[in-house]
Amino acid sequence: MNAITRQTVFIVDDEPGIRGVLTDELQGLGCKTHCFASAASCLEVLPDNDCALIITDVKMPGMDGLALLAKIKHLAPWVSVLVMTGYGDVQMAVKALKLGAVDFIEKPLDRKAFLHKVKSILKQNDFAESSAHSSLTKTEKKVLKLILEGKSNKEIAYKMSRSVRTIEFHRGNIMHKFKTDSLVELVKKAVATDFADSQ
Repeated sequence: MNAITRQTVFIVDDEPGIRGVLTDELQGLGCKTHCFASAASCLEVLPDNDCALIITDVKMPGMDGLALLAKIKHLAPWVSVLVMTGYGDVQMAVKALKLGAVDFIEKPLDRKAFLHKVKSILKQNDFAESSAHSSLTKTEKKVLKLILEGKSNKEIAYKMSRSVRTIEFHRGNIMHKFKTDSLVELVKKAVATDFADSQ
């Protein structure tokens, strides 16, 4: 069993048929999958799940895939997002990449190309996260996100309703897990693991 089999993938598409096909393909790789018919339902459970990759369609009723992508990059910038666009919709694909999508794939999906992209993204994730990101707790991820936004320990403590001492403790743990005692190095390593918001 390789590292891909341990990772969770969210599928967001308003078409049940597409959700079914993608679920079968991803479970064939050994991934865990969760399906959502809307962007809003995906966002509801994202903070409580350790998701490695979100595959989303662009054209959906309500919130579209690009708006979802922007929200994911704000809420959980370490999660990779693969966007599905209509065939030949180059402008949409460019916009998705600018918003921080790791890649895009055209519909109708080519099974081989789709599986190749997913494997490649999950392998990169595993390589980047194996030493640090995967071992961070949810609280540490939130603290790190705020550190990357330039917030001080005091500001983070206020925002998270914790004591400054607690934040210092979490910050120390994060530094230890990233094997650094320098803020500059931490930022560099966090960016390398796709923590930094790419907008």
